[in-house]
Amino acid sequence: MTEHQFKITLAQLNPTVGDVAGNAAKARAARAQASADGGELLVLPELFITGYPPEDLVLKPAFQAACRAAVEELARETADGGPAVLIGTPWVEDGKLYNACALLDGGRIAALRFKANLPNYGVFDEKRLFARGPAAGPMTIRGIRVGVPICEDIWLEESEDYENVVECLAETGAEMLVVPNGSPYARDKSDLRLSIAVARVTESGLPLVYLNQVGGQDELVFDGASFALNADLSVAAQLPAFTENITTLLWRKTDAGWRCSGPVAPIVDGDKGDYAACVLGLRDYVEKNGFPGVLLGVSGGIDSALCAAIAVDALGAERVRGVMLPFRFTAQVSLDDAAKLADALGFRYEVLPIADAVNGFEKILSGTFAGLPRDITEENLQARTRGTLLMAISNKTGAMVVTTGNKSEMSVGYATLYGDMNGGFNPIKDIYKTEVFRLSSLRNSWKPDGALGPSGEVIPVNIIVRPPTAELRENQTDQDSLPPYDMLDGILERLVEREQPLVDIIAAGFDPAVVTRIDRLLNIAEYKRRQAAPGVKVTQKNFGRDRRYPITNKFRDTGKSLPAPDQTLVSRAARGSAEAFEG
Repeated sequence: MTEHQFKITLAQLNPTVGDVAGNAAKARAARAQASADGGELLVLPELFITGYPPEDLVLKPAFQAACRAAVEELARETADGGPAVLIGTPWVEDGKLYNACALLDGGRIAALRFKANLPNYGVFDEKRLFARGPAAGPMTIRGIRVGVPICEDIWLEESEDYENVVECLAETGAEMLVVPNGSPYARDKSDLRLSIAVARVTESGLPLVYLNQVGGQDELVFDGASFALNADLSVAAQLPAFTENITTLLWRKTDAGWRCSGPVAPIVDGDKGDYAACVLGLRDYVEKNGFPGVLLGVSGGIDSALCAAIAVDALGAERVRGVMLPFRFTAQVSLDDAAKLADALGFRYEVLPIADAVNGFEKILSGTFAGLPRDITEENLQARTRGTLLMAISNKTGAMVVTTGNKSEMSVGYATLYGDMNGGFNPIKDIYKTEVFRLSSLRNSWKPDGALGPSGEVIPVNIIVRPPTAELRENQTDQDSLPPYDMLDGILERLVEREQPLVDIIAAGFDPAVVTRIDRLLNIAEYKRRQAAPGVKVTQKNFGRDRRYPITNKFRDTGKSLPAPDQTLVSRAARGSAEAFEG
């Protein structure tokens, strides 16, 4: 190492959960690149050897042993004098399992750091998996004292359960902070990450390197977007989002401490971030699970059109198959728009009329249904016929069915179990209908870096401006059953993301009867959502890991104000105060 210089290679990579050998190979290749770039320390993301999050897989002793063996082999390889490696791994010590970072250098495991603050909210439940590590001092890497807080170690605010890891590192002589992360994407999260990092730099006076993984893992998408801050809070480097990237940063020691000036890629957030997350999430779900491609029902409507664009951008047109499944209520304009969509995006497209199948089901059921009026049952037969046919093609070809229901529909149950809900993955499951319109218009004027679809107008404008309809009966539109989508989504965002009481939503100006009805629909549709395909998370609270409501649930918000808590009714003994037990 040249005096007063230190080269850190950031490996913003896309691991696969459970692929220990493949993840180790990625680490090995990254180290070779770091060596070629003159890097002295290669940094890999949190729990990189397992892929993140490993969930209960990490509790299997055989998996723990495989991870340790892979890390030990990587450690032996550092005897060649090349870059040291900081890698995330599970680690068992004294019968306890830790979320750890191991420093590999000189042919051995030179140091270990255990995560102290374990997240237990939203999509995280690390407290049930890992033991809490102690606050520790910095690691000495090539003569430099490097503090290694792991992800949540820089996130939590002061509390009884909080270990101030950064403060401890600063007090014990750390010269800089290197933070390995497994931080999933959520809308506008980049601002939150930066504010957290700024707070830690301000408190410690130390520069900070924030390395995040990239890629899709089930419903989670990791956007990368790693960065570094100098001690004066200036941006030292910003890596691109939603793509793998290996960058070596040159840090120089000045009178004021370590400082770096590296590449700064643009931030991708807002609607562009959501769209890019949907593309990456679908791509990795298909690739990592070994599907040859995808197919989807193309209705001529906006939801399936947006999903088709996402699929083509993720996989390329040659791996996407669209199927139009018309019945007598399908308008000619729907057939025309679906064909235009397929032509614009370039995917394989076919039309399979379903009249014979639907009429056949109705004939079989005619005796059972004798004397009963026609109702939604017959409408659902159409959706379930389509679902059956799509699944048959999936079985025959191996292609995965993409489900196309948006978050508004998933919220209120405006979807048919074993019909349009059939499928393996839903890229727009966490996208409200109003956002579907926005993302569709956005895609016609922009596409993310690395997208495999064509540029320009790929979703016919008529699909975007035409009133949405399920076309399950004559002259049907969504607004026959639901309030206007801007109103519906405004209510749902308050109910789902903010968990607001009905009285507050009504006070915001929404019609009481509509609010009460939407709340009821949200509650009774829980059993449908529990059976729905996984889908990309883009909001702060998706249906899945974030929002775990019971299916059997009799509580209902009445929409009326309740009295404030009466603290005079709660005795000291009830609170468990020490004074109550004196004497």
